Amino acid sequence: MEGLKVTNLFKDFEQTMAKELFLKAEYPWEILSEIESFILKTGPMLSEDEYEKRGENIWVAKSAKVAPTAYLNGPLIIGPDTEVRHGAFIRGKALVGAGCVVGNSTELKNVILFNKVQVPHYNYVGDSILGYRSHMGAGSITSNVKSDKTLVTISVNGEKIETGLKKMGAVLGDYVEVGCNSVLNPGTVIGANSNIYPLSMVRGFVEEGSIYKKQGEIARKK
Repeated sequence: MEGLKVTNLFKDFEQTMAKELFLKAEYPWEILSEIESFILKTGPMLSEDEYEKRGENIWVAKSAKVAPTAYLNGPLIIGPDTEVRHGAFIRGKALVGAGCVVGNSTELKNVILFNKVQVPHYNYVGDSILGYRSHMGAGSITSNVKSDKTLVTISVNGEKIETGLKKMGAVLGDYVEVGCNSVLNPGTVIGANSNIYPLSMVRGFVEEGSIYKKQGEIARKK
């Protein structure tokens, strides 16, 4: 399915330190199991002039601003000029790009945030990839495990695409806007330049350039 491929969801792999992972993957969920090993390999090679090591397998850019009340657990890389605000909870296996905002009471786990991503207020983002300049409104979350604990599939026009994963949250393409208090169900993939209405419950694949109002009511941007 063309719309699900990494080359369609993300337009510039230079906007993430994990470029090599995306260049060798066809679909984004193939990358989720490699985040931890990538951080463990990359962290020790980061410039000591630009990054400081803050505990076991935690590397933070010296230009980043991290609130003293934020919790950081490795493996973790936080990029330049990123702001990690009061009460943020980063559980590990997180690659946070440059110029990002990780806000109050936001929780991250096994994620890649491209540069300029904002998850600024009460967000949970787990087993997910957020593209360049994507933004999650206050209270919006990714749900990463199905209630029946079966493997996650992605629904595309009535067809089920197998991921082989028990845990997968959401993939947001570049410039995606998610409205406040929305829930992105396991296996949600949202194409680039799409908008999700507040209070939405999203499942499956949303095509690039869409305005998602509710299930079955999706408009195309003009």
